[in-house]
Amino acid sequence: MPAEKIDGKFISTDLRSKIKDEIATLKKTHPSFSPKIVIIQVGDRPDSSTYVRMKLKSCAEVGIDGELLKYPADISQTEMMQKLDALNKDVSVHGVLVQLPLPSHLDEEAVTNAVNVEKDVDGFSELNIAAVFKKNSKLKIVPCTPKGIMYMLDYEKIPLEGKNAVVCGRSDIVGGPMSKLLEKRGATVTTLHSKTTPEQFKFFLKNADIIVSAVGKVNFIHGEDVKPGCVIVDVGTNYVADETKKSGQRMVGDVDYESCAQVASKVTPVPGGVGPMTVVMVLDNLLQTAKEQSHL
Repeated sequence: MPAEKIDGKFISTDLRSKIKDEIATLKKTHPSFSPKIVIIQVGDRPDSSTYVRMKLKSCAEVGIDGELLKYPADISQTEMMQKLDALNKDVSVHGVLVQLPLPSHLDEEAVTNAVNVEKDVDGFSELNIAAVFKKNSKLKIVPCTPKGIMYMLDYEKIPLEGKNAVVCGRSDIVGGPMSKLLEKRGATVTTLHSKTTPEQFKFFLKNADIIVSAVGKVNFIHGEDVKPGCVIVDVGTNYVADETKKSGQRMVGDVDYESCAQVASKVTPVPGGVGPMTVVMVLDNLLQTAKEQSHL
């Protein structure tokens, strides 16, 4: 039987509705409650502008006050740090999001770490990332993509304890935290990466109950590579030529969807899988930070 599609659009819409209802209730019971996020954009990259518009629209739809601070591409490191310091001190601002990537002259790591850990709705700061890896830590803010994937797996009632999970990729904001979150839930996790041999890839993929791929390679995983009945989460965002599209290209993931869907029990599509979950988790994290800062 063909695999069941894990519909990230549907799941994210359902969660978005719950966030909207909770914000509306909190505003009624606590009239001073007014969750606010500030998004910082540096320069005029078209893709960044598109993402920023999407995020601001999503915020408005659920009752979050969103503000865009747009700076020229040549803003200095010093000025950027001063802007962030002011936002950290502004009690009316509950979340700060720096749209990446930044121009090359800016220290991206220093900028993301400059955001107050309590307002870091992306979950990119070193302190928030580190909390994911501590065994008994009380997580503050989890990076949005791994958090969205965990929510999706729970929504689909996919058991994790005692399962073999494989995470392809070990980035600080997706692969690394993803592996740790799965491990904390009782899965036995193997991380595959650029130094993993082809033989190792073949062995671990074939024995995985759950696969999360975040490597950014088209058709990286095929149906013949995976175990029958496994669950596949495709985080890949790749573009291939497609003359039928106005842009001349289309988005695809790391997974060859058609062949994997003939073997797996559940699989996420690209687009429409992990992407919508990442966006809604920004809203979920913002609601969490706003409640904590408002002592609710």
